[in-house]
Amino acid sequence: MSATVLLTCLLIIVARIGDVSLGTIRAIMTIQGRRMIALSVGVFELLIWVFVVSHVIQDLRAEPIYGVAYALGFALGTFVGMTIEQKLALGRQVVRIMTRQGDEMAPALRAAGLVVTLFDGFGRDGPVQELFIEIERRQARKVIAQARALDPQCYYIVDDIRMASSASARTREFGVWRGILKKK
Repeated sequence: MSATVLLTCLLIIVARIGDVSLGTIRAIMTIQGRRMIALSVGVFELLIWVFVVSHVIQDLRAEPIYGVAYALGFALGTFVGMTIEQKLALGRQVVRIMTRQGDEMAPALRAAGLVVTLFDGFGRDGPVQELFIEIERRQARKVIAQARALDPQCYYIVDDIRMASSASARTREFGVWRGILKKK
C-alpha cells in the first residue's frame, strides 16, 4: 500500500469521524427542539459527507481499502459523537427519587442548592416518598450520588426534559408553586 493510499485512508477516517460526530450532535439538537443549531450542524455534516463519499465512490474499484476506511470512520465517529455529546450534557433532566427517607433527604438536597418537591406515595412494600428534582443534565450524576449517600436503597429515575412551563424557569421556590396551586 502506497503512502498516498494510506494518507487518503487516514483522511477518510478523520472526515467520517467529523461528519458522524456532527450527525450525532445534530440528532440530539433535533430531539431537544434546538432547530437553528440542528440546521447549522447539518449543513457542515453533509458538506463533509458529500465530499468524502464522492471521493470514496470514485476510487473504490481501484482502492477497495477506501471502503474499509469509510466504515471504520463511521464506527469511530459514532463513538466520538456519543462521547462529545455526553461531555456537552446539554439540556435539563428530572431526577425522581423514591425513598422511605424523604423527610431527611429533601432538606439535605435543598441545603445543597437543589429545588426539591416531595410527594407521599405508597409502593409495593408500603409508604414511600418521591422527590422530584429538575436540574441541568450535567448535575444528574452528582444528585444521584448525594441521594445514594443518604439512602443507599433509594430507587431513582432520570428523564430528559423536552419542554417545561416557563414558570419553572422563573421561580425556584416551592412556595410559589403552592400559591399557584391553591389559587386554582
